[in-house]
Amino acid sequence: MNNTIIKNGQLIDPANNVDQLADILIVDGKIAAIEPANTLTMKDDIQIIDASNLTIIPGLVDCCARLREPGQEHKATIKSETIAATNAGITTLCCPPDTDPVIDEPAVVELINQKTASIAHSRIVTLGALTTGLNGEHLSEMHALRQAGCVGLSNCRKPVENSQILKRALTYAATFDMRVFIEPDEHWLSVGGSAHEGEIATRLGLKGIPVSAETVAIARALELVAETGASVHFGRLSSAQGAEMIARAKNEHLPVTADVSAHQLHLTEHDISSFNSACHVIPPLRAQRDQEALRNAVVNGTIDAICSDHQPHDIDAKQAPFASTEAGISGLETLLPLCLRLSQQTPLTTSDIIKKITCSPATILGIDAGTLSVGANADICIYDETEDWQLVSDAIYSSGKNTPFLGWNFQGKVKHTMVNGDLLFSDAESS
Repeated sequence: MNNTIIKNGQLIDPANNVDQLADILIVDGKIAAIEPANTLTMKDDIQIIDASNLTIIPGLVDCCARLREPGQEHKATIKSETIAATNAGITTLCCPPDTDPVIDEPAVVELINQKTASIAHSRIVTLGALTTGLNGEHLSEMHALRQAGCVGLSNCRKPVENSQILKRALTYAATFDMRVFIEPDEHWLSVGGSAHEGEIATRLGLKGIPVSAETVAIARALELVAETGASVHFGRLSSAQGAEMIARAKNEHLPVTADVSAHQLHLTEHDISSFNSACHVIPPLRAQRDQEALRNAVVNGTIDAICSDHQPHDIDAKQAPFASTEAGISGLETLLPLCLRLSQQTPLTTSDIIKKITCSPATILGIDAGTLSVGANADICIYDETEDWQLVSDAIYSSGKNTPFLGWNFQGKVKHTMVNGDLLFSDAESS
């Protein structure tokens, strides 16, 4: 492991309210010192990264990324997706439990941990299944999953139809001090749908998913949170009404947090009007007013974090009629650029937006990440905020090329990424 000095970069660390030119000394994988720019002395045996005119931030923390392994290695692997993440400045990924086999027992957690350790790219943390097999019928071995290292519990978008079972699950999760991650969806309102219920879906002949599929699920969960005291994170909000419900819950001091997918802040239902299957996502892209409300919820703090909701697919998965294609976007490599674009289009400062993809998701996950404090792991992203670039398929490191952002022009390019003090990505052109 090389000791390193990162010199003369604009350090933005929202967790410590820092935004200043600085040098960073990294020793044995940890941040050993942070000093004013050009003040740390250099030694012959130390690696130097010149960050002049570059921005230094904590490595990004992505609170929802499906890596397809185990179970769907024909789409992607832990190796391919963690390399893509590192190249995108993401140093920690949270993997939901809907793998194959489902993460409902410690052996699956151990398998993922072993794969991650052998690759040594981005860190992976896991959510355990809330119910065995995600079948919504029997509670999982929550304590065993926590001991194995799961940072929370989720049933993903699989229904827990029996509210008594969901209440019991929240009660037990609270007993073990585990946060429950809910992707709000009332199954019987959304089943078979592929687009936002509205004029565009009707015109295209697509079965719609109403906003009530989200809000009914949120309402039920919030009632149970109030009764049980369980900490619940609502993932991938898509509607104005959903955001309003979370805002009210926070005002009532319920222990809830929320996130939104980056693509929901930049696309709407109009983007599917040509049957563009790259825009087939669940929850669906909704109306312009929903997008505006979600942006406002990010600005005012109702939404705590922004995630990639990364779902890589093979080419065939997106080459059928719209409703028959598989939902999801390959989102790792657009997480930071979409967030930087948002800071240019809203009142959010760069520090505000970086908080949503570093220390805030780390806090939600309950992990030691997302900060550049002295003594913290040296998980670091360095990017050039002025560099213009275009997203092209050949430059995507993920095995999934399924993104609606191909051809988009972005400003802000990752130049270096460190994980545990190791320089795992470096743009040769910037060296």
